[in-house]
Amino acid sequence: MNLKGPRLAALRGVCDTHMHFYDRAVPSAPGGPPIPGHFDVAAYRVLQRRLGLERVVVVQPNAYQDDNRVTLAALAELGAGARGVAVVRRDTPEAELERLTRAGIRAQRIFALPNGAVGFGEMDEIMARVHPFGWHAIIQLDGRELPKHEAQIARLPGNFVIDHIGKFLEPVAPAHEAFRCLLRLVDTGRCWVKLSAPYEMSRSGAPHYADVAALARALARHAPERMLWASNWPHPSVPPERKPDDADLLDLLLEWAPDEAARRRILVDNPAELYGF
Repeated sequence: MNLKGPRLAALRGVCDTHMHFYDRAVPSAPGGPPIPGHFDVAAYRVLQRRLGLERVVVVQPNAYQDDNRVTLAALAELGAGARGVAVVRRDTPEAELERLTRAGIRAQRIFALPNGAVGFGEMDEIMARVHPFGWHAIIQLDGRELPKHEAQIARLPGNFVIDHIGKFLEPVAPAHEAFRCLLRLVDTGRCWVKLSAPYEMSRSGAPHYADVAALARALARHAPERMLWASNWPHPSVPPERKPDDADLLDLLLEWAPDEAARRRILVDNPAELYGF
């Protein structure tokens, strides 16, 4: 096993804003994909130590749909340095929303791709319910669809986050209208973008993911104050033999955001502002 550390110098307060936990004792929920294995807090703490990560945002995996118990158990074990993203439904009781908020949940996951529990059809109603609790939306879609949904996304109350560099499943050029749409959303001042998981979209491949890197660099130049970084551990969409090296993924920020002050914002200050660390 390769346990090398990153080249990127360690910073106090670095936050991983998107990762997942899976418990072999909790099977996948109806509508969700199979769980990819057993990935618990102890295993993630090894990664934290290796990469110098101090804070984390735990995202509810599609495998568990709206059964948030594995995510909540991890938040309780991780303590004050963790926040969470849950999945709730239109009919989730207000008392449950209060319980989730007390447990550290700060966002609702919107997943407009196969196996998602909540998509754009339910987003407006659900976000109107959870916004008073201080939650924002975490949105994952094929970025090429952004122009179709731009107006709806821009109407969201409060902040919202777009996953994985926009997740253009067929990478586009920075001049493409769909990417310009992403920049317009960023320019609302309420949109944050995760610079993460290039391996899920890239056709040019590792180690530099040049096609997706062009978009990540453009975003980091355009609004470093609205960018976040995430590991996407344990990389559930990738077969075990093809999983990327997490240190290499962190080091991509040296290329995407060569300015040290910008990297500090992306790794520390921006997630602290958004998640209240």
